[in-house]
Amino acid sequence: MKRISDTTKFQILENTVVAIGKFDGFHVGHQELLDRLQHMKNKGFATVVFTFVPSPSEYFSGEKIKELSTVEEKRRIFERAGVDYLIEYPFFKDIADMEPERYIKDILVGMINAKCVVAGDDVSFGKGGKGNSQLLEDMGEKYGYATQIIDKVSYNGREISSTYVREEVRKGNMEMVKKLLGTPYHIGGEIVHGRKLGRTIGMPTVNQLPVSEKLLPPNGVYYSYVYLNGAKHSGKKYYSITNIGTKPTVDGSAMGVETYIYDFNDDVYGEDMEVFLLSYKRPEMKFNGVDELKKQMQKDIMEGRLYHGI
Repeated sequence: MKRISDTTKFQILENTVVAIGKFDGFHVGHQELLDRLQHMKNKGFATVVFTFVPSPSEYFSGEKIKELSTVEEKRRIFERAGVDYLIEYPFFKDIADMEPERYIKDILVGMINAKCVVAGDDVSFGKGGKGNSQLLEDMGEKYGYATQIIDKVSYNGREISSTYVREEVRKGNMEMVKKLLGTPYHIGGEIVHGRKLGRTIGMPTVNQLPVSEKLLPPNGVYYSYVYLNGAKHSGKKYYSITNIGTKPTVDGSAMGVETYIYDFNDDVYGEDMEVFLLSYKRPEMKFNGVDELKKQMQKDIMEGRLYHGI
């Protein structure tokens, strides 16, 4: 996958099919867009995902917005999906003030060489968000592209959206999140050194420090599984149990993600890991010392084995 970032000056010469959107929290509606891209790729078009960085909502609010999918996580998703080009287009005042038709003419057609545009029926673009799915369809004949508009997907009578997913993540309802995303909610990042307390009590863990913009579920213990992306373990799935929080019994440190991987004791510091959260087990607690913490961890691990069937 070729990534085009931090520039407004580029030109794609191949005939392309382009999907446009925010793609925060890659839910089942977004997956339908990627399926359409793949269908057109099979017909000989280069596939393009176009998104803004920062997101328009973050730009206009002036505040960092907690994301379901960080920039790095999105890149991994699109690369694995076989997307040919990922465009992370800078969002700034001139872009915010651009008339919708000019956005179509200069960017989608002029720079990306779009012959087909795929978007959700709630898409908005251009000055004041005046560009919509109807305008995309209306301008197609004038600028020489076809349009595929994806209807909203619903679950239990409610449209699936990033807002819906956020609500469930904040509740810690990971089973519902999986239904909305089509896959468990995950947290990616480098494995870093912790205090190594787990190792001293016979339960070694691996630690991650999630980026500040990542939306995390409530502090607590979760049944999980992980994928390690280093050379030795790449593509391997391991069952695990994960604590999200500040380790109040130890030192009340910065927010972290600490995972115990069953029957695993390799040195993986510096490798990238993705933790997939399956189910909330219990809240994070402060114990009366390390012995009490160890006893609870042993209980959590035993119950985790039963949950995973291992």
